[in-house]
This record gives sequence, structure tokens and C-alpha cells, in this order.
Amino acid sequence: MLKKALGASKGGKKTVSKIAQYAVVEQLSVNGYSISMLCEIAHVSRSGFYKWQRRRGTPSSKQLEDQFLKEKILEGHQRLRGILGYPRMQIWVKKTYGIHANHKRIYRLMKQMGIQAQIRKKKRFYGKKEVCVVSDNVLNREFHATCPNEKWVTDITYIPYKQKNLYLSAICDLFNNEIIAFHLSARNDLQLVIDTLEKARNVRETKGVLLHSDQGYQYTSRHFSKLLKHYKMKASMSRKGNCLDNACIESFFGHFKSECLYIQSFESEEALKTAIDEYIRFYNYERFQAKLNNLSPVEYRTKVA
Repeated sequence: MLKKALGASKGGKKTVSKIAQYAVVEQLSVNGYSISMLCEIAHVSRSGFYKWQRRRGTPSSKQLEDQFLKEKILEGHQRLRGILGYPRMQIWVKKTYGIHANHKRIYRLMKQMGIQAQIRKKKRFYGKKEVCVVSDNVLNREFHATCPNEKWVTDITYIPYKQKNLYLSAICDLFNNEIIAFHLSARNDLQLVIDTLEKARNVRETKGVLLHSDQGYQYTSRHFSKLLKHYKMKASMSRKGNCLDNACIESFFGHFKSECLYIQSFESEEALKTAIDEYIRFYNYERFQAKLNNLSPVEYRTKVA
């Protein structure tokens, strides 16, 4: 019976791990059995058993390192709004604290802590509206820009709020994926895109800029077309029903919704507007991107400048 309890079979072969055997030895020793005899039956050394007893109450160096790393992972999860999965958490830990940790280790620790990135939801598709003035797809999915104010992309997304929709219009510079202008409105109309463009003009030079959009009725209106010509900008439009032609701004809206809208609630419209302002500032100044050598858009633009 003792041999079976200690995991030793005929011929001295072990059927359980050493740690499990040490635990059984300790348990049986309370009942008056000799530790020397129990260790001999289990085919483990007595010195090994006492060493296991001493170490059990003291965490190993690896356990201490894991605990320290868990603290940093939790800090990153809280500071970056829970948007990082284990690959980007590995980058954040290295970038912020200079800690070189294997991605599998980060994954294991995040799993132990119950931490994972927020899952983004798919964007609804409502179809295209009739067009009026359609420009060619000049951008043609050439999303790389060699300098600021060379290529801008723009679009509108809806934000459900208390049984109504608000509409967010944004303009992104493809040089560093920076959101250079945005505007929130209760109406998805021509004025919304005009207001967004005017905000961009207040902070950037528009002469010679290529502005790419979809074929929404606001962008294909004659008024907007004339406005672009007046500001000496060049127009480009996605092919009808092909959202991949404007993938960069679609990607931004996907991040915005999953990292801001879907993970918090808003008591008022003013609170929602504040959250949007804070997120876009966070996106421009703090949210690093692999495409930008793990720098934020503003960091990348500043470094290149």
C-alpha cells in the first residue's frame, strides 16, 4: 500500500513525479512513518525531500521574474485601454521598460491573469448611394507616402448613441497614419465633410494634396468637388462598393470603435465627445504601430523631421 501511495511499482519504477512523491512522503510522515523509510520506498533521496521542503515556501528567481513581468503587463493593459494582445504587449514591455521577454512567456502570463485584447466588431455595410461627380481611383491602393501632406484619406463612420446615430468624419495623413482633422455631427451631410476639411486646412497646407474618399454623396457633390479645386487639391475615389480601396481609414475606425466605443459606456453626449477627443489624441501621440517602427504617428513624424 505504501509503495502504491508513493508511486513506486515493482522494479523501483516511478509512476508519479518527484514533487508528487515528496508531497506524499510529507503527508505520510505525519502519521508516524519514518521519512528515511518513506524516501527509500519512493526511491527518492532524503536530502532531496528536505531541499524540496525548504524551497516550497520561498519563490524561485523565475517565479519572482514572472511576478515582476505580470505587474508590467497589468500596467500596460490598463494604460493602453486593454487593446494589446500578447504580440504587441511584448513590444510594449520591451519599448517601455527594456525587458526582453519571449512572446510565449507573455502569452502564458496574460492567460494566467485572464488578460486579453478586446475583440473588434465588424463594421456594418449599408451600400452605396447614387453619385454625381466621380473621380478616378488615383490612389490605387498605393498607401505609402514619402512625406507629410502628400496623400490624405477620409471617410465617415456612424456612432449609435441613445436610439440615434452620431457621425464622425476624419482625415488621415498616409505618411504616418496621423488623424489631422475630425468632426462629430448629428447629421451625415455635406456640411460634415466640409467642416472636417476646414479643420484640416487650419493645421496643414492643402496645395497639391491628394484627398482619397469613397463615393459617398457628400464627396461626389458638385460643391465639394469645386471646393477641392479651389483649395488646389487633387481628388481620388474608391471604386464603387470596394472598401479595400480606402482600407487605411477603415482600419482606423475599426481600432477606434474596438478600443474606445465598445469597452466603455457614456452617460452623456458630452462625455462621448470627450472620449473621442481623448482617444484620437492617444492614437496620435501614444499608440505605437508596427508600420511606424513601433512609434506613434506623432513620434514618427517628429523623428523623420
